[in-house]
Amino acid sequence: MFGKKIEAWATAALTSSLLIDISAQIPGEVILFLAILILFVVVVLFMLAVRIIQPYEQGLKVVLGKYKPPPLNPGFNLVAPLVTQVTKLDLRTQVLDVPRQEVITKDNSPTNVDAIIYIKVIDPAKAYFEVTNYRTATVALAQTTLRSIIGDMELDEVLYNRHSINLKLRDLLDTATDAWGVRVEAVEIREVDPARPVKAAMEEQTAAERERRAAILRADGEKRSAILVAEGQKRARILEAEGLRQARVLEAEGQRLATILAWQGEAQKLRILSLGASSLDTKSIAVLAMDTLKSVGDGQSTKIIFPFEISRMVDGISEYLGITKEVPEREIATFKDLEKVLGKAEDVLGPLPERAELEKVLEAAEKETRITPEEIPPPDSPRSKEDEES
Repeated sequence: MFGKKIEAWATAALTSSLLIDISAQIPGEVILFLAILILFVVVVLFMLAVRIIQPYEQGLKVVLGKYKPPPLNPGFNLVAPLVTQVTKLDLRTQVLDVPRQEVITKDNSPTNVDAIIYIKVIDPAKAYFEVTNYRTATVALAQTTLRSIIGDMELDEVLYNRHSINLKLRDLLDTATDAWGVRVEAVEIREVDPARPVKAAMEEQTAAERERRAAILRADGEKRSAILVAEGQKRARILEAEGLRQARVLEAEGQRLATILAWQGEAQKLRILSLGASSLDTKSIAVLAMDTLKSVGDGQSTKIIFPFEISRMVDGISEYLGITKEVPEREIATFKDLEKVLGKAEDVLGPLPERAELEKVLEAAEKETRITPEEIPPPDSPRSKEDEES
């Protein structure tokens, strides 16, 4: 063993001596160039071996045409230079635009439809090795699937049922792209644009529908207006009839009280006249009759009607003047004599009402006939229905 070491040392010494001899024969410029060249090659190889992966990426390592798992994680990575190919895949959510295309619906209505797809790579190895270009493949698959789904639906359903179309399209695409390591997160139909003739027909249909609704609303408003007018007229007539009834009651009550007061005043007048005339004799009555004839004669009327026989009055006057032989005497009646003949004045005339009593009677009549707003029956109350029927 010791001999082998001595042999190795001898070989190394011989080699070093040979290199020294060779270096002694090569110029210094060549040695410097070779050192720089070797350093440059080392730097280039080091740069080719270094792979920087971003936080949102993952790298696939292929060495001499063979995939070498695991994938490269974000950060600093070293690979074998010149023989290793590294492919970086973006793991963020990507937005793909489905081009606008014309689709024939179930009711034969041509419609232009476009959409947006949100996808995310969940398996970089499948997304790179199982399909040529997963973005192009996903868009093409979305076009055909969208055409198939909308072709089985009517235009009205497509217009108002976009949410269900989005969900159905997402489920179908996600199932198909699962083999590519791609997940479809969401699908949104961006625009549904029917063809121009179809759009014109839809606009006419919408205008007709709006006119129909306007006519219905107008007719309903006129009906409600007529009902309210009729109801107002009915209530006005009820209030007018109630007011007329109250007025007639108050007028009748006032006429009754006025008649009572008038006749009581007339009775008082007659009683006063009877009491005053009871003390007059025949001569005084004759003087009053002559005075009455004088006042009648002063008038401008051409005809005078006397409610008694004028000859009797003239005889009375002539007897008073002494033309006759004797003037009949008339005894003066006293108040007691009149009470004996007519009875007591309170019994004949009755009790005379005072002013306070009359005011109380009027207030009671107004309270009985007064109608407050709370007493007016509402339109739907049983009383108003009875009034309407009557």
